[in-house]
Amino acid sequence: MRIDQHRYRKVLEDLLAAGGVDSAQAENVVDNLTWCDMAGRRNHGIERLPILLKRVGTGAIKCPCNPQISRLAPAVGRINADCGFGHHAAKLGMNLACELAAETGIGTVGVHNSNFLGAGAYYVQLAADRGMIGIALSNSFPKVAAHDGIKPVLGTNPLAFSAPRADGLSIIVDMSTAAMAGSSVREAIAKDHMLEPGLAINANGAPILVPALAAAGTLLPAAGAKGFGLAILVELLSAVLTGAGVAQEVASMYADLDRPGNNGHLLLAIDISRWMPIEQFHHRVETLASMLTTPTGSENVRLPGDARWAEIARSEREGILIEDHILRQIEQLADSLGVALDWR
Repeated sequence: MRIDQHRYRKVLEDLLAAGGVDSAQAENVVDNLTWCDMAGRRNHGIERLPILLKRVGTGAIKCPCNPQISRLAPAVGRINADCGFGHHAAKLGMNLACELAAETGIGTVGVHNSNFLGAGAYYVQLAADRGMIGIALSNSFPKVAAHDGIKPVLGTNPLAFSAPRADGLSIIVDMSTAAMAGSSVREAIAKDHMLEPGLAINANGAPILVPALAAAGTLLPAAGAKGFGLAILVELLSAVLTGAGVAQEVASMYADLDRPGNNGHLLLAIDISRWMPIEQFHHRVETLASMLTTPTGSENVRLPGDARWAEIARSEREGILIEDHILRQIEQLADSLGVALDWR
């Protein structure tokens, strides 16, 4: 079903409040999950609420929390997230990175003592909205093998970046450094598309091998050694450098319910106006966009982010889509919290 954005946000607000989330963090979580569901990133939207509130209940996500923000240099900041929501800490981090970039031309903020942050696309768009290039990195619980390995050593370690366009519909890349995002595997299982580790069902109902899995519960790095190298880069910048948990020191969101995630994030913003007028940058981006999409011989070529913006436009027109299996989970959560849902 599709739900009006305002009612969707009200449902989120009511459930977060009933689940014991303080208002400061709840506001940023609502903004984040709403944007993800509007953009079609449903595996990072309201679907995550049951596990997030379980972690709030055990104290793994601290509510309220008291993030400690420090300036390490004119263009560098660090945040101790105090075991609060990663969604909250990462938004504070990107906002600070943009403030530093406005002062110095570039801003970099490392976050430690945090939790799962959701989709990186949300944070880099915060920078794009301010006329800046945004980059977001985060480490996660190990479920990805090394190149030529079969045991998990690193997380899916996502990276995201954005570049603003004149129409506001920025170019956005948000990717796991694994061959498949862990959330995509969970989504396939939830929809009964996964038969067993390594097997899935194609559109015609036939079983197919999924080359993303090295072994049961272990993903392969994207593009072999290249993805493994990118995952190491993310781990170095978001965890080793920031003082966060490294590799096996990061807790599982689902298995370690009473243990803070110990995740690390790195948020970076580049002030385009220090390089050229924003109008000139927009023109140059459109020149690049034309070069990428017009000589391909196919009408199906789109820039990264185009599908997200199309879904956001549809969500604004028709409401935010919540799939049936997610709706059932949220209704069960509401019953357990004694919250009466009003979708319509």
